[in-house]
Amino acid sequence: MLKPLGKRVIVKVAEKEEKTASGFVLPSASKEKEQYGEIIAVGSEIVEADGVKVGDQVYFKSYAGSEIDYEGDVYLITELKDLLAVID
Repeated sequence: MLKPLGKRVIVKVAEKEEKTASGFVLPSASKEKEQYGEIIAVGSEIVEADGVKVGDQVYFKSYAGSEIDYEGDVYLITELKDLLAVID
């Protein structure tokens, strides 16, 4: 499994809906990367006072971190400062 270093987190990026509300299928070129996902790992320098933990749903900045493909899933490795909000 991936383990982030320092004050970084690993986020499993949410997948974009394939269809519009009216049922039209979107071509892959028109899809935008979602800006939220679930934290699956936190770096050793992140403490409880930072306000994030594994399992939290979070929003992150548009061009935050590095997106990687690991074992068929898309993950984002980003710094704690690039997280915008925790979704309750």
